[in-house]
Amino acid sequence: MSRARRPVRVLAAAAALLLPVAGCSLLEPDTQPTGLGPGNTAPPAGTTGLERFYEQQLDWGPCERGDGECAKLEVPMDYEQPDGRTLEIAVLRVPAKGEAAGSLVVNPGGPGGSGVDYAAAADFIVSDQIRRHFDVVGFDPRGVGRSEPIDCLSDAEMDDYLAKDPTPDTPEEKAAGERAQQDFADGCEAKSGELLGHVSTADAARDMDVLRAVLGDGKLTYLGKSYGTYLGATYADLFPDRVGRLVLDGVLPPDATSEEVAIGQAKGFDTATRAWAQDCVDDDCPLGSSADEVVEHVQDQLEALDAKPLPASAGIKLTEGWATWGIAQAMYDQGMWSQLTDALVAAKDGDGGPLSELGRSYAGRDAGGVYQNNMLEALPAVSCLDTPDGPGDPDDLVARAEKEAPIWGRALASESPCAQWPVKATNTPHEVEAKGADPILVVGTTRDPATPYEWAKRLHEQLADSALVTHEGDGHTAYMRQNSCVDKAVDQYWLTGALPDGGELTCKE
Repeated sequence: MSRARRPVRVLAAAAALLLPVAGCSLLEPDTQPTGLGPGNTAPPAGTTGLERFYEQQLDWGPCERGDGECAKLEVPMDYEQPDGRTLEIAVLRVPAKGEAAGSLVVNPGGPGGSGVDYAAAADFIVSDQIRRHFDVVGFDPRGVGRSEPIDCLSDAEMDDYLAKDPTPDTPEEKAAGERAQQDFADGCEAKSGELLGHVSTADAARDMDVLRAVLGDGKLTYLGKSYGTYLGATYADLFPDRVGRLVLDGVLPPDATSEEVAIGQAKGFDTATRAWAQDCVDDDCPLGSSADEVVEHVQDQLEALDAKPLPASAGIKLTEGWATWGIAQAMYDQGMWSQLTDALVAAKDGDGGPLSELGRSYAGRDAGGVYQNNMLEALPAVSCLDTPDGPGDPDDLVARAEKEAPIWGRALASESPCAQWPVKATNTPHEVEAKGADPILVVGTTRDPATPYEWAKRLHEQLADSALVTHEGDGHTAYMRQNSCVDKAVDQYWLTGALPDGGELTCKE
């Protein structure tokens, strides 16, 4: 993981697509979308030179793989210089099964998750009711996947980068970690050039407004999960009058500093790890007789791997780094907990293969050594522009993180190349009010490992007009994760604009 302060955004797409969810709706079968309302498809007021982008016609055609129809959206690399270099943004649309009331634009997270791949799984990411009435549209944000992808390391170099020690605790390990981060940053600059300064979330939000207009929608209807909530909130901040029905599920708040994100996510992963450990104990756990014993066993295993990696598979050894990312992978979805337990038992017996496979799944690396996407390169490229590292001593941050999150604090506070990044951040963390926007629906899960529930409450309180759906449960994000209460609330909002009574709704497991 190349940007551990925001690991959720790397895995959101994979976590969502792995779930075997039945596409069902609890609304009346004849429910039709109402009140979507007209909006503006022209460039934002006060801008010039953007007309040709807002007025372009997409040339839809067959996709390289799967169903749907694909096109390229042209946008300026620099919105301050619309006559300069342009970028091509990959877009995929899965047409509605019935008469479309408009488009539902989706983003799975990251930054670095492919909206194209996410939309291609439309039957699994939204309900049948929504599929009947909305075209599901995804795009790969600039710098991601098929949209002018950021490149930093070769596949072999990425193997070494992920194998490094994520919890450096000696001067030699710290120096090696700093060299690895510098090499990563240097590689991004050498291979990606000027694009590296134009892949911020604000840039992607402006691209999304061009897409909205070209699709013919007066206002944006949207599903953002994980980092996708940050993108959606940024859009609402920039274009409040163009906000339609936005669902933000698994919130990363735009006012969070890098230190807050590192510590907040570490605490979330600690909570999830202890929940897994207790679940293991409740099922006759082979790793210990109490949750504390199970956690201690895992920490002892990681320490042993730091000293002596295990043989694994697919051309890699199970180092502490690969094992850490494998454990992280399982924390996103409680459906993977038993797999994690089995993998740790195998590692205890000297076989690092199963745990390394979880790590490879985290990284998107296949058995042949090929990385299937550039998520681990796009993630820091976007994050380092969005949120500058604080001015404090990095060692102090690690110490504070370890104190508040003893299991994950050191790993998630140590893993960042932004101190060596060649491009200065273009954004300052700030609250988003989105005054004048239509009501926004915020969704949070109480034991979400990567986007703590408190962040959902925080954004809900900041927004001028919003409602909050609370999912009392485990796992990352809530919609279409087998909770009918959450699914019904979200579908009803998209179809009718109706929000929970009193502005808040709690859904049990």
